[in-house]
Amino acid sequence: MIPRLLCTLALIAAAPGGAATTVLPAAGARQVNPDTHLTLRFDQPPVLGSAGLIRIYDTASGRLVDTLDLSIPAGPTERTKLPAAPYLATPYVYTDGPRATNANTKAGTPSAGAEPGDGSKYQLTIIGGFTDGFHFLPVIVRDKTATIYPHNNLLDYGKRYRVQIDDAVFGHAIKPWEFSTKPRGPAADAQRVVVSADGKGDFSTVQGALDYVPDHPAKRVTIFVRSGDYEEIVYFRNKSNITVQGEHRDKVRIHYANNEVFNPHPANISTNEQPGTFPSRRAAFAADNVKGVHLRDLTLETTLQGQAEGLLITGSENIVANTTVIGSGDALQVNGSTYLPDVKVVGHGDTILGRGPAFFERCDIQSRNAFMWIRNPATNHGNVFVDCRFTALAGPTELARLPANKGNNYPYAEAVLINATLSGISPAGWGQIDGDAANVRFWEFNSRNADGTPVDVSQRNPASRQLSMERDADTIRNYSNPAWVLGGWAPPH
Repeated sequence: MIPRLLCTLALIAAAPGGAATTVLPAAGARQVNPDTHLTLRFDQPPVLGSAGLIRIYDTASGRLVDTLDLSIPAGPTERTKLPAAPYLATPYVYTDGPRATNANTKAGTPSAGAEPGDGSKYQLTIIGGFTDGFHFLPVIVRDKTATIYPHNNLLDYGKRYRVQIDDAVFGHAIKPWEFSTKPRGPAADAQRVVVSADGKGDFSTVQGALDYVPDHPAKRVTIFVRSGDYEEIVYFRNKSNITVQGEHRDKVRIHYANNEVFNPHPANISTNEQPGTFPSRRAAFAADNVKGVHLRDLTLETTLQGQAEGLLITGSENIVANTTVIGSGDALQVNGSTYLPDVKVVGHGDTILGRGPAFFERCDIQSRNAFMWIRNPATNHGNVFVDCRFTALAGPTELARLPANKGNNYPYAEAVLINATLSGISPAGWGQIDGDAANVRFWEFNSRNADGTPVDVSQRNPASRQLSMERDADTIRNYSNPAWVLGGWAPPH
């Protein structure tokens, strides 16, 4: 017999913020994905409280599976200094410990914990196995819809769960409801799984699919993402041979309000300063230490300003294709051999950051300030652009800058433009270069205005160079070849 509480989701008492009209998963729903969010729709915009608990119970055992405490702030709103964490020459290794037990295991009651060492308490959830955790918003209200985000990976297959929401969360009582999850996930060796925001696929979230698929499948696994809005931080690392394939570039939007303030680096972890791997938390979508990962037909966006990547990708032999990346400072960060055809990047300044090598082809780059700050070493190429368009969004600006950064400069920085279309670029073209510029390669060949006429390069920064077919035919041919730029890896077209 289905308990009476399953028959209806009812508002017990009316209050400011309106009555809840529906919930998803619905009361009594079956075959629910364990990575589901909980969605409440109201007849008018709800008012989210600053106190109260949201609890999820295992109905069969009565065990408390997850707790969200609305009295805990989501994350910092001003810069904080966290304790030091080491850079490693080898990939970052996650450690087991109390934070992992509290935030993301099925034993015991998860809770938002104190940010390690800073004495303040923020919401924490584990994403992609990163046991230091990410700050997150436990409830997000958009118009008349409130979406509740359980801690990651706490719900399981083949379970019935009861949701209980304190009156203080929305200012009035909401009757508990129950739902049941699918008995099992896709086959362990599935080569294609489907993500659908409406819950009608194998997974409801992109992160849920990435957590489920093997790290290194023998055959390429495609995560197909149906058109929809996916408001989530995505973070994964140490994976290979995986494709995240959107149904439609402009209709698959993966986004979150994340930046370096909301999810800061520990003191000496800085994507700007150090080589090697790093557990960066500030991007909306991050693929760390991955190989042969393909991202196709997606929109990836962070909606906060500051140092905030829409996409941060580190590793080797990766492809980002036919994808839109929207961020703020450092909107796109690329570290390791990456091929980027038909990509659109929109940012506020230093819009493309990274250590290369990266080969951009037929791309549309838009920026309010300097388009890039490239930090490649002498051992690999930097950023190479073939048949790309650069558009300044707020007055003339430079293609790249190279200021000293906390005593460091980047003497082998390389940015090469071949057959570029330039709009709103300053006459100097290239910005500040600190330190020895003898090995800096800020080069152009055949730069054109939007109307197709040649760009006037007579006032270009003297440290830059104009290539010509008469003198530099071999150089132009080499830089037009992705395999040459990417260290011998020939990406599939």
